[in-house]
Amino acid sequence: MTQSSIVLGVTTLVVGVVSILGVLFARGQIETVEDYISARGSAGEGTLTATLIASSMGAWILLSPAEAGAAFGGITAVLGYALGSALPMVVYAVIGPRIRELIPHGHSLTEYTHARYGTAMYVYVLVVSIAYMFTFLAAEMTGITGALSLVAGVPAWQTAALIGGFVLVYTTYGGLRASIFTDTVQTLLILPLLAISFGFALLELGGAGAVYEGAVSSNPQLLNLGFVSGIQFGVYIAVAVLGAEMLNQAWWQRIYAAENDHVLQRSFLVTAVAIIPMIFVSGLFGLAAQGLNLIDGNASIAFFLVVDEAFPDSIVLGIVILAVLLVMSSADTLLNALSSIVTADLPRVLELSDETLTASARALTVVVALAAIVIGAQGYSVLAIFFTADLLAVATFIPLLSGLYFARLSETGALLASVAGLIVGGLFFPLARPLLPFASGLPAASYFASFLSAGIVSAALTVLASLGSKGQFDFEQFEQKIQRLDEHEPMADGSGQRGNDQ
Repeated sequence: MTQSSIVLGVTTLVVGVVSILGVLFARGQIETVEDYISARGSAGEGTLTATLIASSMGAWILLSPAEAGAAFGGITAVLGYALGSALPMVVYAVIGPRIRELIPHGHSLTEYTHARYGTAMYVYVLVVSIAYMFTFLAAEMTGITGALSLVAGVPAWQTAALIGGFVLVYTTYGGLRASIFTDTVQTLLILPLLAISFGFALLELGGAGAVYEGAVSSNPQLLNLGFVSGIQFGVYIAVAVLGAEMLNQAWWQRIYAAENDHVLQRSFLVTAVAIIPMIFVSGLFGLAAQGLNLIDGNASIAFFLVVDEAFPDSIVLGIVILAVLLVMSSADTLLNALSSIVTADLPRVLELSDETLTASARALTVVVALAAIVIGAQGYSVLAIFFTADLLAVATFIPLLSGLYFARLSETGALLASVAGLIVGGLFFPLARPLLPFASGLPAASYFASFLSAGIVSAALTVLASLGSKGQFDFEQFEQKIQRLDEHEPMADGSGQRGNDQ
């Protein structure tokens, strides 16, 4: 085991350097709240692709895919995870230009929801979106604290406080511009570190053949492409990840940060292609951990179990640097996404100055980060944390995004479809089943049934609601209701209200 003092020193150095770079880059660039939360039209193809890859590749890629391979269905589960993680990027490449066309001055998912549907749907989506992003952040902290505790015995609270504290420094100071810049730096470091780590692991474990033989001797089903559990996991993880990422404000921010539609589409598609092999190879560490008989109740850290077993201390330090960079890349993204939501939404209920809005965004960032640090130190299962938030998103994303295309879909129809999907999915959700008083009369609980039923029910009711509605939404209203936060000009009707008020 590597000495905890060395690991803490390396971690401090990494987060300190990245934080300093982020602060220096942002100096003099944050003049308005728009600069802080949108960085509108500032990212070219290389920069946007780098920030998308870094934001997509949080520490979860060293944790959840390996846990899926070790405990949820072997190689088929890993393949499903890889393809499912790429799917949202493809969808954003399609709907991103539509979002920019309809809402050219937009900022957030919840802002769109309020303008398209109204207050009730807005409140529901606000809760779901914030819950998901907060859960994602907590899962990242959970993963990194467990990993450093395993490889070096570092207390969980020290890891969470150190990484969370430094990320707060440059995100609260530099906003999205600092996040995009540090993402670019992190991507340039993460990609070679990933390649070296995976290559070295194969060498230390005796090559791909030795890993294969070990997994076969441990559990032949793990390498069976027809393994039912693995196929089911691959299907429901794809649905879960798609639903969750559609409600991730981080991607909506980057849609607006793109220079133009061409840059947006190419960057999202390149990201989709890039993350597939990275997640797949990471998931193979779960199979290796099973083959080495290292899994003993906590498959969440299967990747690091293999690292601790097979790697010398010098290489372990390289893995620590990789993991810390991954956590930082996703943590700053999520903190900025949460900050942008409250900044875009507060003007709807309060008349605030530009300076007050920016201060409010920074205050929320601190509160959310502190809460995630506390949860991250508790050591929960990373996938279990994700699944809880994923169910909320799966039941919601189809009714929500259908409003970009179906003018006849009403607020009542979208809200009922979302809630009905959530209720039906919740009946089959394994973590919720013990809380149901009538559970004995229900079919067996499973994530497969839960996520699929939530998505199917919400989609079917969305179609029915669209067909049965007599009203028609005028998409041109978006430009009247949603305007830049640094341009407080009267609305077209002369009401003198902020452009994003209703």
